[in-house]
Order: sequence, then structure tokens, then C-alpha cells
Amino acid sequence: MKCRHCAAELELVFLDLGAAPPSNAYLSAPMLRAPETWYPLRLLVCEHCWLVQTEDHAGREMLFTDEYAYFSSFSSSWLRHAEAYVHAMRERFGLGPDSQVAEIASNDGYLLQYVRSAGIPCYGIEPTASTAAAARAKGIETIEAFFGLDVAAALAAQGRQADLIAANNVLAHVPDINDFLRGFAQLLKPGGVATFEFPHLLNLVRHGQFDTVYHEHYSYLSLAALTRIFTRNGLAIFDVETLSTHGGSLRVFVQRSDSGTRGATDAVRAVLAEERDNGIESTAFYREFQGRAERIKNDLTRFLIDAARDGLRVAAYGAAAKGNTLLNFAGIRPDLLPYVVDRNPAKQGKFLPGSRIPVVSEDRLEHDRPDFVVLLPWNLRDELTVQLDYVRAWGGRFVTAVPNLEIT
Repeated sequence: MKCRHCAAELELVFLDLGAAPPSNAYLSAPMLRAPETWYPLRLLVCEHCWLVQTEDHAGREMLFTDEYAYFSSFSSSWLRHAEAYVHAMRERFGLGPDSQVAEIASNDGYLLQYVRSAGIPCYGIEPTASTAAAARAKGIETIEAFFGLDVAAALAAQGRQADLIAANNVLAHVPDINDFLRGFAQLLKPGGVATFEFPHLLNLVRHGQFDTVYHEHYSYLSLAALTRIFTRNGLAIFDVETLSTHGGSLRVFVQRSDSGTRGATDAVRAVLAEERDNGIESTAFYREFQGRAERIKNDLTRFLIDAARDGLRVAAYGAAAKGNTLLNFAGIRPDLLPYVVDRNPAKQGKFLPGSRIPVVSEDRLEHDRPDFVVLLPWNLRDELTVQLDYVRAWGGRFVTAVPNLEIT
């Protein structure tokens, strides 16, 4: 396989999780009678540009389908994050009624609803029909398409260039990262700004976050690698912020290389130095991660086997993609984890891909009163332990597996 950015041959293996079906390909009851398609799930590292990437097996149209079941608005903490982002961008860049804001991978309108309520013209670009329909129901114009240079050029020709383009947790999801970023250089106004949020590769390694690896994530990103990738595609980084979201993310601010005038901040230099000091552009940085992933997997499996042996009841919460990676790597099935609870009605009544564990509504917890609730989206642990605090009334406890097995 060749690198998605620089086309160098890839040889360094970072992580091998065996095989798994697409992590958001939830199953209906009739689909249980049919086989699933599983793909190898391995991460490789480009030793030329240091982009970390999945092996190529499934095209984006197979992963982001019309029935895509991830809706951003079901997380209250993510909504607060989006609202705070809109307020901060308005203040920093003076956005108002004469501005234009676009969001790439706008999902169900979770962010643009705050732009619209502030009286700022906006539109979203979203390829999945299910979430695009939800955004339109909120009154948000949504263009149903995979973003890239062709889409950007068509919008620019219509006079729809943007003062601000938001791209939250999408940069990792694109197979052709060069075409995707060239689209931003085309769609931005000469003095416009684009922001990208993504989980930071440094934190993935530091905290053993191997369950964030799945086929929909084509790339795993460092600022060092992105600096080169942006530069090649007509964009320049001028600022970066560290965020707590998704286990530790970066928010990168970029401008057009041909017309941007903002100088790079000290924050950019500081993050690059931190990555360099941790050896993120050396093979040694990637060599030991496989063992950490296997330890996390084994600890969870051992816990579930011990609970079953002792007659203790265990349920899970959050039918999240990261949970599917963990459960399939560990080989967990309904005999050890009988169901997972999720608030999203689009997932309820379906079954997790691979493990085929049923997804049920939250009232099942009150009915069954399990001894343990495994929180699969560990990045939302603080939010979920408050939301599910009633579990403690019957002596129930919460379990997270990443980065270490914790019972609280």
C-alpha cells in the first residue's frame, strides 16, 4: 500500500486489530440471518511524511451510507462544545450578518443551529442522508455530498466562498486527504479561516486509545504531519488549541497560503516541539503500542468472564464506534455482555456490527438493575456518570476499559 498523502510505500505496522465489520454498520433483526463483511483493521505509518493510516479495504460509500446512525446532537456535552465554538469564532473573527459560514460533515446540524440562531448565513455539506435530513428539519441548508475540490469549485463559482469553514472530526474520515484539503483552499475567501478538530495522535499513543481505530478513520493525525500536508495543498497553519474532547484533541486554524496574512503563534511551535520531544517522527514511537492494546483487551475480557462466573449482571452503555472496535477485538459476544443501552432511537432495536449485541433503550437499566455498567464511550465518562447516577441507588457501579480497567 502507498501513503495517501505522499505515495511512499508503507511498511511500518503500528497496530493490528485483526478484522472487523465497519463500526457504524448496525444490523437490523432480518440482517442477523445473513453474513457480514469483515475487513482487516491495521494501521500503517508512512516513514516519509509520518501520516498514520488504515490499510485500504473499504470505500467511503460503503462506510457512510444513507442509514448512517451517528447523530452528534445526542451528546449534551458535544452540543455545549459546539455552542462555545460558535461564540468564540464570532468574537475572534468578527462574524456577523454579512459573513458566510460553512461546515464540512455538518451531521445533524448540531453546530450550525447556533450559527443560524446568531443571524449568520450558513450552510452545511454532509454526505449521509439520515443526518442531512435531521439538519434540514432544523431549518439548516444542507448540501448532500462528499466534500472535495469539485464540490468546492462549484460552490465558489456560485459566490458561496466562506469567511469561516468548520471541520470537526472529519479530517480523519477522508480517503483522499489531498483532494479534500484542496477544496478548503478553493472554498475559503482570501482572508477566510478554516478550523479542523481531530483526536491528537500523541494522546492516542499516550493513553492507549486503540479503540478509536476503525475503518471510517482513514488517518490518525499529528500536527507535524499535517503541517506538510496543509502546505502541499495551499493552506497554512497559524494557530492551534488543545482540547479535552475525544480523549484529547487539537483545533487547528488555517488560512490560504496565497492570501492569508496571520503569523504563526507560539502555540503552534509548542505543540510541534512536544511532538518532536516525544519522538512522533521516529519508528520507536510506534513499536510498543500493540502490546498495550492487547493488555486492555485482555483486562476487559477477564473482568467479564469473572463477572459471569460470579453470577453478576453486566450491561453496557453507548453503542459507539469505539465500543465496537473494542468488543470485536476482544471477541465479546452477548453471552458476556447481553445488551448495550443507547439514547439514539436510530440505534435502538438494532444490533452491534460483529458482536451482534442488541441495542436497547435506557429503561432497560431500571428494569434489570445490573451490577455493572460498562461505559463504552469512555471520553463521555463524566457526562454519563451524572446522567446515569441513578444506577448507584441499587449499588450498581461503572466500568471503563481505556486506558486502564477502572471500576467506580
